[in-house]
Amino acid sequence: MKRAARLNAILDLLAADGEVNVDELVERFGASAATTRRDLDSLAEQRLLTRTHGGAVAHSVAYELPIRYKSHQRSHEKESIALAAAALVAPGMVVGLSGGTTTTAIAAALAARDDLAAGTGITVVTNAVNIAAQLATRPDIKVVVTGGVIHSRSYELVGPFVEQLLRGVRLDIAFIGVNGMDAAAGATTQDEREAAVNRMMAERARRAVVVTDSSKIGTVAFAAVGGPELFPLLLTDGGADAAALAAFRDAGYEVLTA
Repeated sequence: MKRAARLNAILDLLAADGEVNVDELVERFGASAATTRRDLDSLAEQRLLTRTHGGAVAHSVAYELPIRYKSHQRSHEKESIALAAAALVAPGMVVGLSGGTTTTAIAAALAARDDLAAGTGITVVTNAVNIAAQLATRPDIKVVVTGGVIHSRSYELVGPFVEQLLRGVRLDIAFIGVNGMDAAAGATTQDEREAAVNRMMAERARRAVVVTDSSKIGTVAFAAVGGPELFPLLLTDGGADAAALAAFRDAGYEVLTA
């Protein structure tokens, strides 16, 4: 196996399992232990994993993994959230979808809705090019893609062109993915450009919903998006801590668990 393919395969394993060790990688890929350690060191230098004695872990990375390496993480929870989110959408609605793995799952759930084809269809406005591509083949879903500069880690379009388009549309509902959700700090992301787009998309919606799996509850990321005044509804999975959810309700959020 060539080195580039091996590095991608290591990241895929890390996304699926949360950790890898040198001995297992040697057995799987046939490279020497020294070569495998160099592979892990190289990925650590790119801040795509954290090295440990004998291997590496994903849960403490300081840098956000590219979206394709996160797609297998907590997939059951994200699918549950996606089904609950899709149930909030009625035929004829204009739906905003930010980028992220949870919103990508929502796009898949919307595409699977047979009743949309029988009705008037829906319009999806998104700044995520992977979501646009995912929905492009559905004739019952009109897809509107914002302009902007593509963010290589999240496939999201960011910048003033995005904001220019969003100023000209109105959304019935917007589903916004985040990197952190805290009762006091509100919704946050790792990137200030993504936060700005998420905030404007939420502002253009009659109803804005934060969608996040329970692992991000209580976490605060770098850039603020907004609190209960912007997001009246928090949608998460059933694994969220009851006390944490009570704190959100006390702060003014409506909380829905899937």
